[in-house]
This record gives sequence, structure tokens and C-alpha cells, in this order.
Amino acid sequence: MPAVRIENLSKRFGSTVALSGVNLDIASGEICFLLGPSGCGKTTLLRAVAGFVEPDEGRIFLGEGEITRVPPHRRGAAMMFQSYALWPHLTVERNVAFGLEERKLPKAEIEQRVGEVLDIMRIKPLSARRIHELSGGQQQRVALARALVVQPRCLLLDEPLSNLDSGLRVQMRGEIRRLCKDFGLTAIYVSHDQKEALAIGDQVVVLDGGHVRQSGPPLEVYRQPRSRFVAQFLGETNLLEGRPDGPLIATDAGPFQTASAPAPGAPVLLSIRPEAWRISADSNPVNSFPGRIVDTVYLGEMARHRFVLEAGRELVVFELNPRPRDPATRLFATVDPADVVPIAEP
Repeated sequence: MPAVRIENLSKRFGSTVALSGVNLDIASGEICFLLGPSGCGKTTLLRAVAGFVEPDEGRIFLGEGEITRVPPHRRGAAMMFQSYALWPHLTVERNVAFGLEERKLPKAEIEQRVGEVLDIMRIKPLSARRIHELSGGQQQRVALARALVVQPRCLLLDEPLSNLDSGLRVQMRGEIRRLCKDFGLTAIYVSHDQKEALAIGDQVVVLDGGHVRQSGPPLEVYRQPRSRFVAQFLGETNLLEGRPDGPLIATDAGPFQTASAPAPGAPVLLSIRPEAWRISADSNPVNSFPGRIVDTVYLGEMARHRFVLEAGRELVVFELNPRPRDPATRLFATVDPADVVPIAEP
């Protein structure tokens, strides 16, 4: 039994279709990321689970119970907003206690639970401060503590790291994953940050136009995209149109061998990630193509090359631990058949 089950969920705002027949299962203790371009439906889906948006069709289950029409405060879910939505006139301690006070729990239990979560979040020394006295990272921890203290069955996070600088974002990624795992929480996490999703998610759901285009473990979705949209949305890729020619796939870059035999006749699209290519002075018997580097952007530990094949096709190639190269040198770009992913669309 999944912790969260969404069945055929649809939502329209006037003539705009926000969600269209969405089906999704999220296992207990899983961190599920909702990814997609602006307007794809990910925030609408999150808010529907929270109870802030009422779907036109479909059902939402939390455990065995249906919550589609249950008021937000009775769902057993806690939401952490992008803006944090903290009370500026209350102290850190009172902000964290707010949800428990609304539930009218005994004062002693409130104090105990608030103290425990402030300890876990490493902000107990800040308990008497007002919100304006905190840094962005400290405010983020207070908002997360307020969500955790009510011991939710499901934690909902709406781009919680978007207001932090890059260094703190990386630090808090690991912190959020650790806390979710320590608490055994099932979490649904909306983000625009693909690296964030790949780094801490157990499941990635890619939405577009209100539809789920692909879902699965991050490594699977990244390495085995099932559509042009997913291949291009998650990171960079080289897309080559091709057609099966015996055991190979013929393209304008040359013939490619793939890990599995292609279906005869039907046109395919090949997706090859830039980091899958290897550049060297020597050719390889399989999937090796001569060309030259025409432009390079150095990114520290990695270089992004524009590599033009002698056949005329331009590729994007990433090289780890890059070294200076003479642009006039003839090189070979080689890719393993397992990294050549056929997509069944022309």
C-alpha cells in the first residue's frame, strides 16, 4: 500500500488545464520530486494534496484513507511554503509551537515536542529570537521545524531552498534528506532545480502540460528518458534522428550501435548525454567518430566542448579533468552502446 496514491486527478482553471488524468504512487518514506517547466502543474498537484486546491476529477489517498474532500488541517500533511510564511511578531519557539497550539495539545507536550525539534534542527539557541533577527538559512530551518513538529504523515515542500544562496542550498539539500529519513517521512517536493531532485529524491516525476511524462528513480529517468521532452528537460543531451539499418541505427553523424537491437523500420531518436562521450586521439571499433573541438567553456573540474564531426554534425561533449588541446588536432568522440538511448519518436 503506497503512502500517497493519486488517481486520475484533473484540474482546470477556466480554459487552462493544470492537471490532466494524473496517476501517481508514492511509497512510504519516499522523497518524491515534482519537476517541470513553469505552468506544468507541479504546484497545483502539491496544493491539491495539501487541500488548498479542490480537483475537478480524481481521488487522493493518504495511506488507506481518501482525503480528496477532507479539510487541509485534518489531512495529516504539513506544508512548507517557498516564502516560509513565518509569523514576524512571534519568536522562533512560538512559530514552531503554533501548529500544536492550534491543535490544543497540553502545554507540557507542546514544550517537549518543540524543544525536541529545535534540538534536531540545531536552532534551540535561537528560540527567543524574532524572525527578522534570523538569516535566510535559519528562517528555513524554523519553517521546516514548524512542519516537522506536528509529526505529519506526509511533508509537502514548495521550493523550500529557492531563497537561499548556492552554498547554503547544497548544505540544506543533504539536511532535508537526512531529516526525512530520520523521521521516516514521506515527502512531496516541488522544485525547479534538477540537481536538487537528482541529489536527494527517491522518485522523480516530470510533468508537462498537466501530464506525467515520466516517473521513476532519478538515475533511471536521467539515463533512460522515454521522450524528447524528458531528455531535453533533465540536463543537456545530444539528439540525433535515425532509422534502424540492420543491427545499427543510421544517423547523419554515422551508424550507432545500441545496447539492444532496434525495432526494424520505425524511425527513432537517439539521446546521448554530453558526459557519455569520451574524447581521445585514437578511434574505437564501435561508435567512434572523427572531428575537432571548435569551442570550449571551462567550468573548473569540467569543460563543455563543441565538437564538430567530419560528417558535419555538432555535438556537445563534457570532459572531466580537462586539459589544453590544440583546436587543429583531429580527435575521436566515442560513446558506449549502453549510453546511446533510443527514443521511440521521430
